[in-house]
Amino acid sequence: MGQTARVSVFTWTAAVSLAAWLWLLLCQGFFWRTDVRLPPRREPADWPDVCVVVPARDEAAVLPLSLPSLLAQDYPGRAEVFLVDDGSTDGTGELARELAARHGGLPLTVTPPGEPPAGWTGKLWAVRHGITLARARGPEYLLLTDADIAHEQDSLRLLVAAARTGGFDVVSQMARLRVESLWERLVVPAFVYFFAQLYPFRRIGRKGSRTAAAAGGCVLLRADTAERARIPDAIRHAVIDDVALARAVKGAGGHVWLGLADRVDSVRPYPRLHDLWRMVSRSAYAQLRHNPLLLLGTVAGLALVYLVPPAAVLAGAVLAGAAGGSTPTVLAGAAAWLVMTATYLPMLRYYRQPPWLAPLLPFTAFLYLLMTVDSAVQHYRGRGAAWKGRTYARPDAVTDEG
Repeated sequence: MGQTARVSVFTWTAAVSLAAWLWLLLCQGFFWRTDVRLPPRREPADWPDVCVVVPARDEAAVLPLSLPSLLAQDYPGRAEVFLVDDGSTDGTGELARELAARHGGLPLTVTPPGEPPAGWTGKLWAVRHGITLARARGPEYLLLTDADIAHEQDSLRLLVAAARTGGFDVVSQMARLRVESLWERLVVPAFVYFFAQLYPFRRIGRKGSRTAAAAGGCVLLRADTAERARIPDAIRHAVIDDVALARAVKGAGGHVWLGLADRVDSVRPYPRLHDLWRMVSRSAYAQLRHNPLLLLGTVAGLALVYLVPPAAVLAGAVLAGAAGGSTPTVLAGAAAWLVMTATYLPMLRYYRQPPWLAPLLPFTAFLYLLMTVDSAVQHYRGRGAAWKGRTYARPDAVTDEG
């Protein structure tokens, strides 16, 4: 009797997990599709002025791979680059000047922002300094891009054309992250997959939708919209600054578009699990607004959706002797695992990874669960959030709302 009841619990849990996956498949904005790329566009009759703002702190290792691509933009209008060197100790500023002198291209200004005042995250303080300098040029658009992002030669041209054609206040592309090491193959495509599950791209671009997000590595932003939405001042506390920026723009009545990139790539390597762990845990608990109840709900949700399917298959096999119990458990768990695997395949194809990685998604999800818990532990230990080695006090006031 006790074993039969145990089988029944496993079966019902697996059935709930399967129901969750069917809902995600059909009702969560088709998050699993990877065909949301730059929207239809036509070249404008007159090309607006653009200022590019690059916050940089200790980026000498990646600048030779990224900055020349930015300076080499084939843009018909006037454009210039402001690299804000935020207290680097590795010669980032000097290297940027050397690269500009060697490669030529768009005009480059390298400037320090000074120490951020209380209440500001370091990256946003650097962005604020760059935007302040850029506004003196009166640009129509600002391109906010990270120091590790490499752009194809026509990237800026395509972004501006898409923004002008679609009437978007923000056009953001999620740069294709590097996927070379074993851990990058396991973790990186899943990172983008989970992000799209939380913020379905199709919903973000829909007028009237409350879903808002951007990808901080590549954000083209109308300058007057930035001023109207008080960016970055309104989001100065934000650790997850790209999501906060998109929310501020939508809150000010702006139109936001986000999709996957074809011609924008991150060159930053994450060869070890430790490197990826830090990337995720840095902001995971901030994403949950430092709320213990949201943390518990997230852990339970990850377990139900990602860990229950393989556990149900295993439990059903182990309990094969229980009358009438093992087959429904195995079938429900296997069906949920199959749907999960199928929804992950498009992201693996986008990242040019082998399909055999798809069934391993539960393992990767378990790693993300541990990273999220670790993020909360670091928060309560008072270590706070960090950007490029700049650590802040316990961030009780830091949210992604700004």
